[in-house]
Amino acid sequence: MYSVSEMANDTFSALAHPIRRSIVERLAEGPASVGEATRNAGVSKPTLSRHVRVLEDAGVVVRVIDGRTHRLTLGIGPLTEATTWLERQRARWESLFDTVEDYLEEREENRT
Repeated sequence: MYSVSEMANDTFSALAHPIRRSIVERLAEGPASVGEATRNAGVSKPTLSRHVRVLEDAGVVVRVIDGRTHRLTLGIGPLTEATTWLERQRARWESLFDTVEDYLEEREENRT
């Protein structure tokens, strides 16, 4: 049986909020300052700081400080682990659907 590691659970929790997902989507385009990554989020700076911190704590986002500029990049490890888990689930479900499809086709053939 497959299990989800704590790291993947942290990743899924971090990605549970739409503001955090939008930050990740922005960073998928490349590194950005905190201001660039959170622009137009429509919430206060303290709220944005908390969202960024959740992403950092999960390892989804990495912050590099250069003077007064805080640059964010995606943390590949946690995202890769979560993607691997999702792909295993997709493969499992596809296999189950194929089994059901084969059963239904066989049942239909036996009716005729």
